[in-house]
Amino acid sequence: MSELAIQKIEHHLGRHVELPVLGQVVLPPPEKLVYYAGLGLLAAFEVVEWPVALVVGAGHWLADQQHRRVLHALGEAMEEA
Repeated sequence: MSELAIQKIEHHLGRHVELPVLGQVVLPPPEKLVYYAGLGLLAAFEVVEWPVALVVGAGHWLADQQHRRVLHALGEAMEEA
């Protein structure tokens, strides 16, 4: 049961990808990538101004980072138990 919970947490945290120039990068789950791509498209087609899209995207990313830390700590606690 705990392995299934850990797998769900790892899915929510995203995947680690090794890029040649940047090193190890964490990609968000696909549904969040779609969100960022949609926000970028809205800015590209000038539905929203690019500073607004930048602020919304940055706010979303910062909130995601806080959830990521909480889920990471929860996963570590479950592994120890």
